[in-house]
Amino acid sequence: MEKLPLYIPVVFIATTILALYLLYKSTGRSRITIVVALLWLILQAFTGMSGFYTDTNTMPPRFILALGPPLLIIILLFIARRGRTFLDNWNLKWLTWLHVVRIPVELVLYWLFVYKQVPRLMTFEGINYDILSGITAPVIVLLCFHAQKLRKILLLIWNIICLGLLLNIVIHAILSAPLPFQQLAFDQPNVAVLYFPYVWLPAFIVPAVLLAHLVAIRQLLASWQ
Repeated sequence: MEKLPLYIPVVFIATTILALYLLYKSTGRSRITIVVALLWLILQAFTGMSGFYTDTNTMPPRFILALGPPLLIIILLFIARRGRTFLDNWNLKWLTWLHVVRIPVELVLYWLFVYKQVPRLMTFEGINYDILSGITAPVIVLLCFHAQKLRKILLLIWNIICLGLLLNIVIHAILSAPLPFQQLAFDQPNVAVLYFPYVWLPAFIVPAVLLAHLVAIRQLLASWQ
């Protein structure tokens, strides 16, 4: 990978730490969450530094080992009764604050594009509007949690829209990665995520943001039943 200015990995690592802290606060300071997340981040750090993911010609793709386990955990949490009980006790306000990490993430993606590590389509100059989720998160906290009554409808609509923005960039990121099923950005593939620390984006930050949306939507829908 081309040598990048130091501020890019520093900002990204700091963003990951912030995401970890906000997830920890969202879960009510769950020790098991912080331990599992830290072990996973350490494992992915060593895997990314080893160059394991840079072999993109295997089937199934090695990169599934970065994406698969977090998604499996999310599914199991929603399927298991104890998992659902755990999720239903998460703090909605902190879950909303977690989305501010999408602002520095989008800045890092833009810098990576400048240094030809991700395609333009993955930035706010392309078709990635995910930064709007991060910018609006503090506004939603102010409108929905600092009034006398929680504005559930507004919070639900915001979560659904921002979930759509997340899925948009995730799908395009996967299709532009140099994997056997690549469909986009052949002139400049999405190669940054194959390396440390940027592998933490699909392996941790994206699943954390996805989980935050799903938990919030579940809690809000359940409150009307």
